[in-house]
Amino acid sequence: MPIKPWRATSIQMRSERAAQAPDDATAKALIQRNVDRLVGMIEAACDSNEKPDLVVFPEFAMQGPPLGMGVREWIARACSSIPGPLTQPLQDLARRRSIFISGNLFEAPPEWPGRYFNSSFIIDRSGEIILNYRRVNTAAFPSVHDFMSSYLAATPRERVFPVVETELGRLCTIPCGEINVPEVARVMMMQGAEVILHPTNSPYTAKQEAAKLCRVAENMVYLISANVAEWIGFSPDNTVPGGRSHIIDHHGKTLSFKEDPGESTAVSAMIDVEKLRRDRRTDTGLANPLLRARYEMYVPYYKDAHFYPPNYFLDAPMAHTDEVHGAIAIARRNLDHAGVLEPLPAGAPEPEPAIAH
Repeated sequence: MPIKPWRATSIQMRSERAAQAPDDATAKALIQRNVDRLVGMIEAACDSNEKPDLVVFPEFAMQGPPLGMGVREWIARACSSIPGPLTQPLQDLARRRSIFISGNLFEAPPEWPGRYFNSSFIIDRSGEIILNYRRVNTAAFPSVHDFMSSYLAATPRERVFPVVETELGRLCTIPCGEINVPEVARVMMMQGAEVILHPTNSPYTAKQEAAKLCRVAENMVYLISANVAEWIGFSPDNTVPGGRSHIIDHHGKTLSFKEDPGESTAVSAMIDVEKLRRDRRTDTGLANPLLRARYEMYVPYYKDAHFYPPNYFLDAPMAHTDEVHGAIAIARRNLDHAGVLEPLPAGAPEPEPAIAH
C-alpha cells in the first residue's frame, strides 16, 4: 500500500545536565524537568496547525552527558532501561497523540550490569518501542564494541544496526557524531533504511554539517536531525551554542532548517517516501549511489583493517572513561604499523590523547 507524505518535526529543546547537580536527588528532579519540558514541546507541536506524524528530540535531552562522571556513579544518577521510567511518559504521549517519537537516552540495561550505552530509540503510534540502537562508535562513553564477542553472541544480527519497517517507511536512528561514520548509515541502508533519525547534541563544525549531506547523498535517504537548544551538553560553562536542527531530503535538498539555538518546533517538513522509492528505482545514472556500488572490491581491505581493539572491556566493564586511553594507544600502534600514521621523530614524546565527543 502506498505511503502518503507525512510530517516530521525536530524538537529543538534546551536540556539541563544531571552531572552538574549537587547530588542524586537533585539530579532526579532535574531529569524530571527535562522530561516535562520535552513532553510539553511535543504537545505544542501536536496542537499546532502542522501536527507531526513523527518527532525527533535531541541527544542527551533528558539527562545531559556524564561530563566525566564514573560509570557506576552515572548509572546510579541518571541512567534508565529501555523501556523504562524515562520512556514511559513518551510512550503514553505517543499513544495519546497517535504519533511516532524518536530520541536518545543513556541506557543501563539489566542484562548487562555495570554497563551503560548511548542509545537511540523509536516509539510507534501505539506506544510500543519498536527500535533501540546502542551506539557503536563512541569516544567518551562505553560501546558494545568494548565487549563485542559477548554482545554479538547475545544480540540478533538485525538488532545490532537495526532498521524497522513502519507505516511511514523504513526508519533507523544514528545519534550525533556517529553521522560522521559512513559505515553505520551504509549498513542501515543495506537493510532497507529510508529515513535516518538523528538526535544530536553538537556544536557547529563544518565536518559534521558536511557529513549529514554525505550520508544522505551516499544512501539516498531522508535525514531528520534535532539538535539541542541554547547550550550543548559538553559546554558546562554555557559558552557553546546548539541550534541548526535540519531536515534534508534524499537528494540533499534542505526542507527545513533553524540556524539559531532558541527552543523551537518550527523545523518541520513533509517526507515523501514514495518519491524516494521511485527515485531509487528509476535513476540509472551515476547519481544513484545504490545501483552502482561495488562493495565486493572493498571487502578484503576491511578484513585486514584492525585498528581500535574490540573486546577491550570484555572481562570487566569500563569504570571510567579515562580507561579508553589504553585502547587508543593500541589503535595508534596499529595505525602506525599499517602506515596510516607518520612515524614520530626519534625521541619525540607521544602526544597526549585528545578525546573528541
